[in-house]
Amino acid sequence: MRLSRYFLPILKEAPKEAEIVSHRLMLRAGMMRQQNAGIYSWLPLGLKVLKKIEAVVREEQDRSGAVEILMPSIQPADLWRESGRYDAYGKEMLRIVDRHEREMLYGPTAEEVVTDIFRTYVRSYRDLPLNLYNIQWKFRDEVRPRFGVMRGREFLMKDAYSFDVDQAGALRAYHKMFVAYLRTYKRLGLTAIPMRADTGPIGGKLSHEFIILASTGESAVFCDKDLLDLPVPGEDVDFEGDLSPVVDMFTSRYAATDEMHDEAAFAALPEERRVSARGIEVGHIFSFGTKYSEPMGAKVAMPDGSEQPVIMGSYGIGVSRLIGAIIEASHDDAGIIWPESVAPFGAGVISLRPDDAAVTAACEDAYAKLSAAGKDPLYDDTAARPGAKFASMDLIGLPWQIIIGPKGLADGVVELKRRATGDKELVSLESAIARVTEKA
Repeated sequence: MRLSRYFLPILKEAPKEAEIVSHRLMLRAGMMRQQNAGIYSWLPLGLKVLKKIEAVVREEQDRSGAVEILMPSIQPADLWRESGRYDAYGKEMLRIVDRHEREMLYGPTAEEVVTDIFRTYVRSYRDLPLNLYNIQWKFRDEVRPRFGVMRGREFLMKDAYSFDVDQAGALRAYHKMFVAYLRTYKRLGLTAIPMRADTGPIGGKLSHEFIILASTGESAVFCDKDLLDLPVPGEDVDFEGDLSPVVDMFTSRYAATDEMHDEAAFAALPEERRVSARGIEVGHIFSFGTKYSEPMGAKVAMPDGSEQPVIMGSYGIGVSRLIGAIIEASHDDAGIIWPESVAPFGAGVISLRPDDAAVTAACEDAYAKLSAAGKDPLYDDTAARPGAKFASMDLIGLPWQIIIGPKGLADGVVELKRRATGDKELVSLESAIARVTEKA
């Protein structure tokens, strides 16, 4: 993309309402525009990152064996009355009455809808296990929306729902999602720690939050330092095999949010292994038995002819929230530092003299070759001053910058900058392109 043809409304100063780093940088980098409290328009740069994160989440859900569907964001209130949650959920639920006086709601989650889908089409134990997932916009009317996408009212969420005939199957489904989540966060450049968590209004007895450590986190968290370095399964993980050793490796070590913290158990750890910090929740998984299937009649026929309610679990990842979490974990004073897996553009090409024919030819060459290699470069072909160009590229956080000017070209070199480290080196244009594309 040529910057002269792109929509990138960069701000020199962050609005005063931005309280944390990710909110400030997303606004300054022109990634989003606040339309109302906790409600945002996604601008081109932010949307590109959002779609890349969504793709990683989807790939790992598919790899685990989950099947994608798309459920509505506006849901009938009657389904929630069946489960007993309509009156119990509270003011976070946005309740709506349509023109026919039918009571509706903007879904904060989708257990009721997916249970209705299941009970309509699935009749036999032979059709299980099953895991259906959905990537859809949700709405929760937060009392005090703040911190940008970290606590907005409208957010993009991946929610998956498993259905099994017995507890053993339900535990296998839980383990699959546990491992899929570990893989997802690793691909996003995050170290996420699974922590035993309260089940809250979702229900059930088994639940884990996935937490990344960050000074701006809302929750106090406590964990064993060893959890920061445990290996995450690779692409060859067998999701149909026994995943309990992987899960046990993580869950056997101490990790808890403040709600579940056991001071005595934490104190039993050697002092050098105790980590007490702030954390950001980036995912939450639950196994809640028949909480929804029983009241809503989601049953399957068993081999002996009897019918029994299925055992369910739900598994959520805040896709839009992850953007804020990645920025909180990966930034410096100059701006965002994107992991290559989700960077909006793979590299930036900066022309220091757009009016110089040799510089323009070199930039065009770099732009064409990077594009052909699948790096999706952003080419700054504008007439802005060099200092402004450098500041903008650092702010939006592209992994690589190739800086091309007349003086360097005369010496046969360009400047190659690695955003993550700030390292710069003078190399030939061919070498710079090779470096940037070697992992493409």
